[in-house]
Amino acid sequence: MGQQKFGMEHQACKQIAQSIKEIHELGLQIGIVVGGGNIFRGNQAEAFGFARTPADHIGMLATTINGLVLQQTLASLGVDSRVMSALNTDSIVEPYHWGHANHSLHKGMIVIFVGGTGNPYFTTDSAAALRASEIQADILLKATKVDGIFSDDPKKNPHATKYDRLTYSEVLTQKLNVMDATAIALCRENEIPICVFNLFENGTMLKAVCGQPTGTLVTE
Repeated sequence: MGQQKFGMEHQACKQIAQSIKEIHELGLQIGIVVGGGNIFRGNQAEAFGFARTPADHIGMLATTINGLVLQQTLASLGVDSRVMSALNTDSIVEPYHWGHANHSLHKGMIVIFVGGTGNPYFTTDSAAALRASEIQADILLKATKVDGIFSDDPKKNPHATKYDRLTYSEVLTQKLNVMDATAIALCRENEIPICVFNLFENGTMLKAVCGQPTGTLVTE
């Protein structure tokens, strides 16, 4: 959204794509799971009077829009990527296939995963943890608008404490709500570290993949 309240801001899209290009040039294999909150959030369902399942379907379609926007923004920077959807929208986006995704990653192509898990009641965080497990990712990077995990919402509580490092169990028992419990548990089960960082702070994504201190690291 950038500075907007809804939709997409060209400059924000370009900044995100530029950060991705920067780490892609290191020769890394990159899989990206995108959300759809700039278009529709699940918590809007109650206000609209929607049932949960179709509301989640709307959110999944929103992620598809964002995935295509990201793909085209990367293409404008000369970076090849492939969009794969957990939903059946094959006239627009190819269906997700584990083997095809891994083949593309090994060829050096960025793979953008859209449509969440393809099921209602599962968040984009769960989709990210699932795809990270399937492609045997070395780390899951959770891109946010804040500098990591805090004891409280730092935008509402100026006295909130930032954590540099946490265990999976601490995130779950303290109910820190940075990701849903399913995602945290899946990463713990498959021993995938999680780095939560500020996407819009220059150089943070590069620091995260290079193992330099940034944001909050969640491990065993």
